[in-house]
Amino acid sequence: MSTQTTLWVETSHHAAFRVGGWAFVRRDPDGGLSGHAGGERRVTAERTALQALLAALKDVRRPARVLAAAPLILAIPARVAAAQAGEHPPSEDLDLWAQAMTALSSGGLEIGRTAPGDRTSLFAAAWAELGRDRAKDKGPFTSAIPKPNLAKSGAD
Repeated sequence: MSTQTTLWVETSHHAAFRVGGWAFVRRDPDGGLSGHAGGERRVTAERTALQALLAALKDVRRPARVLAAAPLILAIPARVAAAQAGEHPPSEDLDLWAQAMTALSSGGLEIGRTAPGDRTSLFAAAWAELGRDRAKDKGPFTSAIPKPNLAKSGAD
């Protein structure tokens, strides 16, 4: 049994419609599974990535490992480090960047790329697309992924 929380985080953004969706699956050290999906209209891909990571890290126990295939999520730690060093500070979404800086500076967090074809990552990506499509039709939302669906995520 792992001693750290593992999170699979993915996003989906449609540039033409400016709508984004995100999803994450969390496996706690005790084996418990949880997950959420969400989305928003009139949003950039970068804001969607920040929302995804921050939603996943909310109330997470450390140490934790975040796995993602989404390049913008994987780029967040480097962007935070550069901003803290005074190089290329963000000019948009300052509220989310401040939260990301706080979340990443507290330690005990590892962010890495998922293996190609990772089943749980693909599951999260599918829910991110669903979140994007739902946000396009209905507006901003966040919702828990149902437990029966999580059981099929491959995060065992």
